Amino acid sequence: MTAKPLVGVSADRIITGLHPTHAAGEKYLTAVVDGAQALALVVPALGERQAATALLAALDGLLFTGSYSNVEPQRYGGHASAPGTLHDAARDATTLPLMQAALHAGVPVLAICRGFQEMNVVFGGTLHQQVHDVPGLADHRENKNDSLDLQYGPAHDLRLTPGGLLASLAGSTRARVNSLHGQGIAQLGAGLVAEALAPDGLIEAISVAAPNAFALGVQWHPEWQHGSDPLSTAIFRAFGAACRERMRLRASRDAASAAQPA
Repeated sequence: MTAKPLVGVSADRIITGLHPTHAAGEKYLTAVVDGAQALALVVPALGERQAATALLAALDGLLFTGSYSNVEPQRYGGHASAPGTLHDAARDATTLPLMQAALHAGVPVLAICRGFQEMNVVFGGTLHQQVHDVPGLADHRENKNDSLDLQYGPAHDLRLTPGGLLASLAGSTRARVNSLHGQGIAQLGAGLVAEALAPDGLIEAISVAAPNAFALGVQWHPEWQHGSDPLSTAIFRAFGAACRERMRLRASRDAASAAQPA
């Protein structure tokens, strides 16, 4: 059997009954397994208790997932959140340094929704906490009373940056995507490139200007029906290919180390 790369999938810290639990949505796991043709491993939100360097030594890629929680505003110099806003300090303490270390080490990264916002914060960017309250911007939230198929159905067009990573994957400068988010990019982080814009001008996809490996962040949810949407399929295939290349390089490095005389 052909070896498959191992992809870490970020977890949220939630309370199940009385117990803290670390969970990642099945839709992300199946997209890694079936779309990227990789093995999925949930990475708990334990912060410094699991060193980023140790995790990266074992992984060939990282998927940073969406979440109902928002990045804490102190992480990007924002004002206090509105009362009742859901945060996940344990996730912030895990994903932000882990993503930074992964990008530095050349570990492929795919960041979705909250993960997309985390990527912007890692590069010093800022976030709108409630996009729908910003003059000139649309309401990008889903109707939670709708069925999942409607919530994740196509919501708006995208303008893809000509010559960019996403446009090359799409084979076009136009796409149509779903929209299920309240936060969004306010100021783009230094060292990032805008890959796509919504009709209202909101940045919907980003990449690293000088990447060490595949590094893409998207505001929408390509994991949903990834096998039937051409752009989503292309994103996960490209991510999987990058993870396989990382696995090959890691195996070559390990073999070279083993061959060194004691």
